[in-house]
Amino acid sequence: MRTSEKKMNRKRAWIFLFLMVPVLLAAGTVCAQPVLPQIQIGVGAADEPQEVAVSLQILALLTILSLAPSIIIMTTAFVRIVVVLSFTRSALALQQTPPNQVIIGLALFLTFFIMAPTWKEVNEQALQPYLAGELGHEEAFAAAAGPVKEFMYRQTRPRDLRLFMQLAEEPRPEDLADIPLHVLVPAFVISELKTAFQMGFMLYIPFLVIDMIVASTLMAMGMLMLPPVMISLPFKVMLFVLVDGWNLVISSIIAGFR
Repeated sequence: MRTSEKKMNRKRAWIFLFLMVPVLLAAGTVCAQPVLPQIQIGVGAADEPQEVAVSLQILALLTILSLAPSIIIMTTAFVRIVVVLSFTRSALALQQTPPNQVIIGLALFLTFFIMAPTWKEVNEQALQPYLAGELGHEEAFAAAAGPVKEFMYRQTRPRDLRLFMQLAEEPRPEDLADIPLHVLVPAFVISELKTAFQMGFMLYIPFLVIDMIVASTLMAMGMLMLPPVMISLPFKVMLFVLVDGWNLVISSIIAGFR
C-alpha cells in the first residue's frame, strides 16, 4: 500500500511540473516584453495665454460633442418625422407596434435622406476647405451654418420667427445672415411641432370615423360590454394596409420638405 501511494505521489508531482513549465515560459515571455508608455492626464497651471486658449478650445469641443445628439435632432427634419410616426401609431391604437426602436430608426434614416443635399453643401463649402487648410475655425463654422440656416428658415413660419426676434430684442433682419442661430433654432422647432401636429390631426380623422361607426354599431346591437377598440382595430389595420398607408405617410413627410 505504501509503495502504491509513493508511486501516485510521484506521478502527481511529475504532472504538476509538466503543467507548470508552459506557465513559467509564458511568464518569462511576458516579462521580456517592452514596457508600455504611461498616459497621464492631469490639471496644471497655464503659464501662457496660448495654453489657456487651447484648454478652452478642448473644453468647448467636449461640450459640443456631448450636445451633438440634441443639436442634430433640433436642427434637422427629425422632430417632425418622429412626431408624425408616433401619431400614426397612436391613431391606429397600436401600443408598441411598431416598437420605439423601429420608429426612431426609420426617422433617422428619413432624416439622412432629407438632409443629404444640405449636408452635401456643408461638406463642399465648409468641411473640405477646412481640412485643406483654406478656412479657419470661424470661417468654417460660418460656412457650415449657412446651408443649415437656409434649410431651417425655409421650414420656419414668419410668425414664429418674429416671436423669438421680439423676445430676444433683436433688430429686424435684412437677410438670412442677420438671423442668429439662438433665435432661428427654437423658431424652427416650434414650427416643426406645429406642422407635425397638423399632420397628426389629419391622420386621426379616418380612424376616428371607424371608431365612431364601430361604437354606434355595437350600441345598436346592444353589445355594450364589448370594447369598441377591440373590434375597430382590425378594420383600422386593414384600411391602412389597403390604402398603402406607410407609402402615403412617408411621401407626405418628404413632400413637406421639398
